[in-house]
Amino acid sequence: MSAPAQITRFRELLARVLGWTFADNDAQQLAGLLRDRAAEHGMSRDAYLARLATRRWEPEVTALIERLSITETYCFRHGEQFAALREDALPERAAARASQRVLRMLSVACSSGEEAYSLAITGRQVRPDPDWIVSVIGVDANPLVLRKAEAAWYSAWSLRETPDAVRRRWFRPDDGGYRVVDEIRRLVRFQRTNVAEPDDSLWRPGQYDVIFCRNLLMYLTPAVTSALVERMTAALAPGGYLFLGHTDSLGSDPDGLELRHTRQSFYYRRAGGPTPQRLGTPPVTEQARTVSGPAEALAVDNTYDRALDLLRQERFTDALELAAAPRPGPLRQRDRLLHGVLLAQVGRLDEAVALARRLSDENGLNPDAHQLLGLCLEDGSAVAEAIGQYRLAAYLDPGFALPRMRLGQLARRQGDDRGAAAELERALDLLAREDDERITLFGGGFGRIALTVLCRSELDACGVHP
Repeated sequence: MSAPAQITRFRELLARVLGWTFADNDAQQLAGLLRDRAAEHGMSRDAYLARLATRRWEPEVTALIERLSITETYCFRHGEQFAALREDALPERAAARASQRVLRMLSVACSSGEEAYSLAITGRQVRPDPDWIVSVIGVDANPLVLRKAEAAWYSAWSLRETPDAVRRRWFRPDDGGYRVVDEIRRLVRFQRTNVAEPDDSLWRPGQYDVIFCRNLLMYLTPAVTSALVERMTAALAPGGYLFLGHTDSLGSDPDGLELRHTRQSFYYRRAGGPTPQRLGTPPVTEQARTVSGPAEALAVDNTYDRALDLLRQERFTDALELAAAPRPGPLRQRDRLLHGVLLAQVGRLDEAVALARRLSDENGLNPDAHQLLGLCLEDGSAVAEAIGQYRLAAYLDPGFALPRMRLGQLARRQGDDRGAAAELERALDLLAREDDERITLFGGGFGRIALTVLCRSELDACGVHP
C-alpha cells in the first residue's frame, strides 16, 4: 500500500477498534504512530495493519489508547457547570432521592480523575445530611491516566480553578503538590472502560443522577456517538442531568432530554421526575411568526427578501433603510434579526447590541440571535462575552458552522492552537451544509467557498491534533 492508503486504512481500523475518529490534519500524527508501532513489533506497516485487522490484539489496543488519548484536564474545569450542578441540578436530585438518600454520578472519559473528584466534592457539599451516600464512578479507556486518578495526587496547576476554600478543605499538601483527602477518595471508584463498547453494569437503566461527558463526543465516530448518547440517556434516572462540554451539543430538543440553562451554562435533563423550572421562552415556530399579523399583508410583503438581496450586494445603507421602514403587522423575528445585522454593518453597534439582546431575551433558544450578539460584542471589544454567545449559538444548533469558525479564530488569537483546531475542524465539516441565508447574514461578506478556504487556512496554521 502507498503511504496515504496506509494512513486511510489505519484511520478505518482505529474507528472500528476504538470507535474514535480522526481528521485529515491528523495524518502526520497517525503516520508517526503507525511507523513507531510497526517498528515496535518488527513488522512492516502493511503487516501491522493486517494484524490489527484480523483479531483482537488487546496489548496493542492498550498501547494505541495510551498514545492517542488527550488527557489534559484540571479540577473544577468550567466552573459555571459546577455552579449549575451545585446550585440547581443536585439540590433537585436530592429532593427527588429523599427516600433513597443517595446521589450517584458518572464521569465519562474521566482522564486522571480531576473531574470525578470535583463531582464527589460537589456532591459532598450538597448532600442534605451525613447519612446520605454520594457515589461517583470515573471511567476511561487509558490505564495510565487511571493509575494517576487512583493516586489522587495533583500539582498546583491542576488546582488552578479550584476555589481556595475548597482546596483547603478537601486537599492536603503532599510532596510539592496536593492529595485529595481520604473522605473524598472513598466516594470515588475508577474503572477502565471504552465507552464505544456496551457494558450492562455501567449503563444500567435509571441509575445515575448526573453524568458528565465533556469534550468527548467530537472524537467519536457518528455511530458510537449516537449509541453512547442513547446509553447515557437511558442510564439517567428520570429527572437526571447530563453535562456535555462546550465542543459537544445535542441541540435544543434531543430525544428524551430537555435543554436547561442556568448559571450561564447549558446542560440536559432527562424527561420525567419532578417538574423543574422550565428554560426561558419556548421557541417560536416560523408558522407562529407568520400568522401573527394580517395574512394579506404578510402574503405580499417581500421586504425581507429585498433587504437580504441588498445585503448580498453590500448596499448596507439601502438595505437598512428598507428594513427599518414601517410596514403593516408585527415584525417577524427574522426581520428583526436582519435589521440587527444591518445596524452592525453600518457601524451602529450600540443599537445592534440592544436589538440582539432583546431577541435573545425573548427567545433564549434562538441560535441566530446569540450569533448576532456575539458578532456585535466582538466588534465592540467585549471578546469574552462574545465567546460565550458563540458557544450558546453552537450549543443550540450543532449544525451551525459559523459560531464554530469564530470560536476557532478567537482561540488562535489567544494562543490556544489545540482548542482552535477542534473548533475549526468542526466548522470545516459543517460549512458544506451551512444554510445560504446564514452565510449571507453572518459570513462577513464571504461566500461559502471563501469561508471554507479561510477556515482551512486557519486550521492548517494550528499545526496540532484537535
